[in-house]
Amino acid sequence: MRIAVVAAVTLALSFVAGGASAAQCGRDASGFAAWKQSFANEARANGIGPRGIDALMGANYATATIRADRGLKSFKLSLDQFMAKRGGATIIARGKGLKRSNAALFASIEQSYGVPPGPLIAIWGMETGFGAVHGNQDMVSSVATLAYDCRRPAFFTDQLYAALKLVDKGTLSPRERSSMHGEIGQTQFMPKNVLQYGAGNLDSSAGALRSTANFLKAHGWSAGGGYQPGEANFGAIQAWNDASVYQRAIALIGQRIDAE
Repeated sequence: MRIAVVAAVTLALSFVAGGASAAQCGRDASGFAAWKQSFANEARANGIGPRGIDALMGANYATATIRADRGLKSFKLSLDQFMAKRGGATIIARGKGLKRSNAALFASIEQSYGVPPGPLIAIWGMETGFGAVHGNQDMVSSVATLAYDCRRPAFFTDQLYAALKLVDKGTLSPRERSSMHGEIGQTQFMPKNVLQYGAGNLDSSAGALRSTANFLKAHGWSAGGGYQPGEANFGAIQAWNDASVYQRAIALIGQRIDAE
């Protein structure tokens, strides 16, 4: 359906001004189909092409994603509890071996981005067990569901626009597989971060690690600076994940890996 010029301009201005979808959010699947149509109209007005719109219209309400989003409890644990639950000791032990066996890669990354191996290996291990864990959700469906959901619509509206742009460009498949919140690759990049900081194939260890280092550098990482709480580079780790216990775990695991 052709959108009237006035309506298109109004929708475009509302997106630029507010950064969030004007489509009505919901708390269950009942309004998802209507929301998709409304969002598709806005997306067209904001430059999303046919491939992205088709991917959106093919999305389903992701009940598993909503269930996972409501069940995030591990971030409330103490640091010791969190390390035990997430296998911190195993990540450290395996991480030391990976640091040695991939020494040339990590040296190249540190030269380019200033980020040492420890925090990169910590993130890699925490996110996917060094690439062993692969999400099996429909990425566009997961992100669209969370953009529609009333809990955090503004954040996930930005992620959905990024996902649809990546589909338009052919960077991602319309039915790309992801983790529960739309994270992809070996270090679990959200779609907006793929657009902004992707530095290679995120399904490969080298591409994922370079992209992660690029993210940290873009968020203030300074070569040679410390990265424990209170030190210069801890703020870049905080930008990676909002949960305090996760941030401290990355710093601790990274420190023990880099100490060798």
